Amino acid sequence: MNALFSSFSTLGVLALTMTASLHAAPAPDSFVQDARMQMGQLGTSLQQTLQQTMRSEGPLAAIDVCHQVAPELAEQLSEKGWQVGRTALKVRNPDNRADEWEQQVLLQFAEALAGNPDTSQLEASLETDHEYRYMRAIPTGMACLACHGDSIAEPIQTRLQALYPDDEAVGFQLGDLRGAFTIRQQKGL
Repeated sequence: MNALFSSFSTLGVLALTMTASLHAAPAPDSFVQDARMQMGQLGTSLQQTLQQTMRSEGPLAAIDVCHQVAPELAEQLSEKGWQVGRTALKVRNPDNRADEWEQQVLLQFAEALAGNPDTSQLEASLETDHEYRYMRAIPTGMACLACHGDSIAEPIQTRLQALYPDDEAVGFQLGDLRGAFTIRQQKGL
């Protein structure tokens, strides 16, 4: 997990603009800067909590961080018109399923990561008539593989199955696109 977040700060940003099919424009720089800050708060808090839990209690306890703490952190940051969360093409929690724009962005992120595995910082933004949107890729880090890889220990599998009977978020390799932070803000708030 540490490599996942530290790579964000060491590599350049590959921005994706997806306007042709959505009849929209990239979000203004001021929103993107604010969205990066919101995403940074979620990412940093989640990373610290996961790392601490992994060290002190192991991956089985870290499942509860993703199950309980991550949504609570996102909810705390979702105020004043902001909606902060995570999404993926292969979700563990069905509430995090990507909408149409998020799916398109995630597919482009995955393509960019497959074509250049050193690119671990991808972002996209969008402005519509009613809102601004922003996404930033989350590549699969080493610590993520304990719960999202293709060789998951039995007690972890049992716990995941109990919490997420329709879990799709497995089979990842180091550096694969795990998902993305996704942020929205309604205009005028």
